[in-house]
Parts: sequence; structure tokens; C-alpha cells
Amino acid sequence: MRHGFLKEEHGQSLVEFAISLTLILLLLAGAVDFGMAFFSFIALRDAAQEGALYGSMSPTDTAGIIARVRSASNRPVDLSDVSSVQVTTQIIGQACEGGGIQVTVVYAYPLSMPFLPAILGRNAIPIRASVTDTILQPTCP
Repeated sequence: MRHGFLKEEHGQSLVEFAISLTLILLLLAGAVDFGMAFFSFIALRDAAQEGALYGSMSPTDTAGIIARVRSASNRPVDLSDVSSVQVTTQIIGQACEGGGIQVTVVYAYPLSMPFLPAILGRNAIPIRASVTDTILQPTCP
């Protein structure tokens, strides 16, 4: 009688393994996706810092600031891609010594984890990095 009981549960461990493995692989894929998103954020922050550094010397040269941000790096984020990376600048106070400049970079990070775009309702999440720096030149009148 006991032998028949074991026959009925013979495939149970395989089903449990399949369910567990699926969940573990989804968690692993999510961790990898999160790591890549964080790595992209670091690249955006560094690019924004480059733009703020340039802007601290030439605060009114918006085109130069944006060019400096876009040329900062091409990995892991291609900053020259205008469709997925937006760069904005803002002067805080006066555009002279002692004022501030804020450079913001926003990137639409494409999700690679399976099923997450269906849950969130979009294929990309916006990653935003903003850096504020003190303007060093020109001297205020």
C-alpha cells in the first residue's frame, strides 16, 4: 500500500523544481537588469558632471555644455543618441561667478527582463542624473 503512495508523488519533486527554477531565474534576470540600470545611472551622472564642469567656466554656452555631455561616454549609454538621451541646463541665480549651473541628463533605459515591460506597461524606464556646480567665470559686473 505504501508503494502505491510513492508512485503518485513521483513527479512532485520535478514540478516543484520547475516552479522554483523559474522564480530563481526571474530574480536573477531582475538583478542583472537592475545592475545594468545602476551602471547606466553612473555613466549619466559622470556625463552630467562633465557638462557642469564645462558650464562652470562657460555658463552661457548651452550648446557647448550639451556637446560636452554627449561626448563624455558611449558605453554603456550612447549619449549621442538624441532620441533616448535628453540633456537640459539651468542657471541658478546669475550666470556669473558665485551662481550655479545645473545639468540634467535623462535616459530611457530599455528593460531586458522578461515580462517586466508587460507588468510596468512600458518598455523603458527613465533614469535621471542631475549635477549642480558653482559658476567660476565670468566675474559678476
